Amino acid sequence: MLGFTQLGNGIFALVVALVLFFMNRYRLAYEIILGTLTLWLLVEFFKTMVHRSRPFVKVAEARIVGPFEHRCSFPSGHTSQVFFMATLLFQYFHPQFWVAFILFGLAALVAITRMYVGAHYPRDVLAGFILGSVWSILGVMVDTHFLTAIR
Repeated sequence: MLGFTQLGNGIFALVVALVLFFMNRYRLAYEIILGTLTLWLLVEFFKTMVHRSRPFVKVAEARIVGPFEHRCSFPSGHTSQVFFMATLLFQYFHPQFWVAFILFGLAALVAITRMYVGAHYPRDVLAGFILGSVWSILGVMVDTHFLTAIR
């Protein structure tokens, strides 16, 4: 579980972007980097504004697997990041059903592991899912509009 939860880490997004860059997918690599950085800023803004404690602070017998997360809980940054990546890759590659199922299944697994390791409440994960997915859709819309405007 601790390994799967790291698929939502920003470092994993950087690795994926580098792989895509070396595969000559420059635009997609650029969108991943820019989207990841701006999403991180947005998540940090919400964490500061909402200021929700982690489950282990409020729940006496909360399970904690791995290192303690000391920053605020809402929304889940790992979940938002992994759903941003899954939605972005889905929009670019339009994969077959089974590939999309695996892609979003892995994203859902990260969301579940965030609760399993004791880092988030279910609403934190739900907010991360919504935020990451919407951020990806908006990013592709802006990118498409920008490319159309400069032609």
